[in-house]
Amino acid sequence: MSEPSATRTISPLKPQQHTVVIGAGPAGLTAAYLLSKRGHRVTVLEGTSMVGGISQTAQYKGYRFDIGGHRFFTKIEPVQALWEELLAGEFISVPRMSRIHYNGKYFDYPLKAFNALRGLGPFTALRIMWSYLHAHSNPILPEENFEQWVTNRFGQRLYEIFFKTYTEKVWGIPCHEIRAEWAAQRIQGLSLARAILQATALNRRSTKIKSLIDEFRYPRLGPGQMWEAARDRVRALGNQVLMEHWATAIEHEADSANGRRVVAVRANTADGERRFAADHVISTMPIRSLVRAMAPGVPDPVRAAAEGLRYRDFLVVALILDGEDIFPDNWIYIHTPGVKVGRIQNFNNWSKAMVPEPGRTCLGMEYFCFKGDGLWTSSDADLVALATRELSELGLTGKRKVVDGTVIRMPKAYPIYDGPYRGHLDGVRAFLDPISNLHTVGRNGMHKYNNQDHSMLTAMMAVWNMLGANHDIWSVNTDYEYHEEQRLEPENA
Repeated sequence: MSEPSATRTISPLKPQQHTVVIGAGPAGLTAAYLLSKRGHRVTVLEGTSMVGGISQTAQYKGYRFDIGGHRFFTKIEPVQALWEELLAGEFISVPRMSRIHYNGKYFDYPLKAFNALRGLGPFTALRIMWSYLHAHSNPILPEENFEQWVTNRFGQRLYEIFFKTYTEKVWGIPCHEIRAEWAAQRIQGLSLARAILQATALNRRSTKIKSLIDEFRYPRLGPGQMWEAARDRVRALGNQVLMEHWATAIEHEADSANGRRVVAVRANTADGERRFAADHVISTMPIRSLVRAMAPGVPDPVRAAAEGLRYRDFLVVALILDGEDIFPDNWIYIHTPGVKVGRIQNFNNWSKAMVPEPGRTCLGMEYFCFKGDGLWTSSDADLVALATRELSELGLTGKRKVVDGTVIRMPKAYPIYDGPYRGHLDGVRAFLDPISNLHTVGRNGMHKYNNQDHSMLTAMMAVWNMLGANHDIWSVNTDYEYHEEQRLEPENA
């Protein structure tokens, strides 16, 4: 996906120049912190009252909970070093345990072949093995969508049981409309054959495939603790992180080289509109929103391409229950039909420090939706009631009583990889990439379903490019071996 930026020219960052960073999530704050450490002037504009974006840690009556569950595990050395620099003394080691709940039974996730086959019974197991062997000998080519990608690696039958229903619940579209590259990013290196090997004593559990790690590190007070620390460091270095400053316009104009440059960002605040002159802009805002904000407006084909990019929204209902040790998992994927909840987090099993009252448990009931649909527009009270009812229907908590609850909504949590998205994204990039001092990074800033560490790496590369390097940011989480084998940071950065 790097073609539109192959010949991109980047304006070098000069001393005393001012960089405006739009968004105080992992990518935005990573960029702001790296620039601040090097003595550059930076202003971060965050439209909400919380830092961290989807990696924030929400708070309710002293309870802290994660928006989606964020493990801190990476093979990217600069990211690991930055985590340690920001929060070294606050990490805890957390054993990983996650399972699938399907029709009253639990199955290990990532899938362990023997566990899955045994739990489904001998007849279904035989059908799964026949289906796998058939797929292995007759792969679907070309491999264009999620259904084909998974079927080629697990067989049609296992795809239908463990992938189809849950994936369509998450994305709200049929699996054949989801591009294969999403699966390639999120389930890299995993297959039924590898799952069988991972289940045997002859092969140690792999740490190369991120989906298979047994343990991960986690900030004691949740992932938001990392980004609260980054915000504080940026401010301590003399720069600004301005909350409730919603970027609404990115001013751009022709430059002397017959290209274009951004010159300022305007933001809505409680005190009215403010204008921030900018020599560089690093944007993590959703690409669709970025295109809408360009001033003057973009050509009609570019706007139409941006409007074609779609997002999946998300909400978490945090339920507080009497009792502890409800179930041992960090999270459970809900594949059981008849309920709307997609995944359940147990925050006691992420960090005890996030649950302030002894004898209580905080569960995060996760729902995937589109902004404006019935789930999104339901009242908080109705959503708490729904989550409480579904928790009871699933039989996960026994007789333990729900004593309180709250709701957090997260718009544009997931960029959708539907069939036409690639063409839309290329159309937008053809306009944005030539703007030499505009840098789009992060999950929504690139319409790319990056993990937190990959989002951070895109921000690091943007900063390094501003300082003289020449990295293809769009290769992050696509050609990972590049990032393992090449020196990332320029010598003078």
